[in-house]
Amino acid sequence: MKLFRIKSSGESGRGGIHPWHFLRICFRSSCKASAAINVLWPIVPVALAVRYTLPEDHTLIFILSYIAMAPCANLIGFAGQEFARKVPHVFGVLIETTVGSIVEIILFMVLLSMNQFLVIKAAILGSILATMLLCLGFCFFVGGIYHEEQTFSDTISEAGSGLLLTAGVGLAIPTVFSHGLPDDSTLTTAEISHKTLSISRIVSVLLIIAYCVYVFFQARTHHGIYHAIFEMDEERDRDGHKDAAKDKLTMTECIIALTIAVTLVTLIAITLVLQIEHIIEKSKVSDAFMGLILVPLVEKFAEHITAIDEAWDNQMNFALSHVLGATLQTALFNAPLVVIVAWGRGKLLDLEFGIFDLVMLILAILTVGRFLQDQKSNYLEGFLLVTLYVAVAVSAFYYPNPPHAEGAGAVGGEGDHGGAVPGEGGHERFRIF
Repeated sequence: MKLFRIKSSGESGRGGIHPWHFLRICFRSSCKASAAINVLWPIVPVALAVRYTLPEDHTLIFILSYIAMAPCANLIGFAGQEFARKVPHVFGVLIETTVGSIVEIILFMVLLSMNQFLVIKAAILGSILATMLLCLGFCFFVGGIYHEEQTFSDTISEAGSGLLLTAGVGLAIPTVFSHGLPDDSTLTTAEISHKTLSISRIVSVLLIIAYCVYVFFQARTHHGIYHAIFEMDEERDRDGHKDAAKDKLTMTECIIALTIAVTLVTLIAITLVLQIEHIIEKSKVSDAFMGLILVPLVEKFAEHITAIDEAWDNQMNFALSHVLGATLQTALFNAPLVVIVAWGRGKLLDLEFGIFDLVMLILAILTVGRFLQDQKSNYLEGFLLVTLYVAVAVSAFYYPNPPHAEGAGAVGGEGDHGGAVPGEGGHERFRIF
């Protein structure tokens, strides 16, 4: 119990809930950028209302829902940050990263219920790319504007780089198996699909075990090392005195804020996902662009804002921990989790990715690993990472949909296990909700 007592830096001086203080603190948020996002809150009820009043205007509903996701995700991130202030540094970073992934998990589960397997798989890799390239790039760039050069601990960078490469190889194994078989293989297409599915499920279990070991390593056996690193970061925080003086949420208010935000995110996610099929069919947006770019940008929105704010405050170890932690949570936990949940629900979701997606992932991991080697960063490295992400986004925009993209399942349309059958109409998907 002593380990989890509220830290002095997270003490609110109040108890229970005080509505006026609660609303004022939440609207103020953690930084100016985060507070600016809160002006979008009126879009949330509008998006939910338009879904029922103008159900045929799919483009408008999608745009409003997409925008409405930002303040909801922002509230989740802020509540998680307030909660993290009340516990030791290492646990705080883990809590913030986990809470920041709630939006992603909810979106994955809603997409799974809608049998949008292609979008799920693109979103898995897209989330990793957005965090590694875009978010880390902005951290380096924003921090580099104010500081000529920023440094971070080799403990965080080396462990993170190694885990990223391990996660990338793990996610690639089913695809390498499926596409690496010789042309004269005696296996039929159905047999290859079945074996790929089995490999995906086994790899998913192994990746989750690896994630649990990583959390145990960081939070238990090597807790002291990480704690010392984060203590050093707090000492060089440019705005530390301002943050300490701000009013804080009570533990009860943190839980209430998380409950409200998760409920709204779920409703908005359902509204958003219901429009994806129509947007893909009626516009030039491909599955690749939807999954690799559009969905991930809103998934980890709160996590990105937090990390960039920390980089601006010269807390690069915190920022890097958030970026790498969010990336690893997607690769080692969230992605395997959705495969295992699909397995339990009889849906045939595997980890066989497109060659384009997989090559982009591995190249991005190698690039980021190279930038982290010297434990230093500057605005040039940040600009290069953002440029690389924009190039990936352009490629994804022009990447064509496969012929079976509409409602495609994971293993060639074998629906006798209760999975998604390729080509099923939208009525089955709408029936789920």
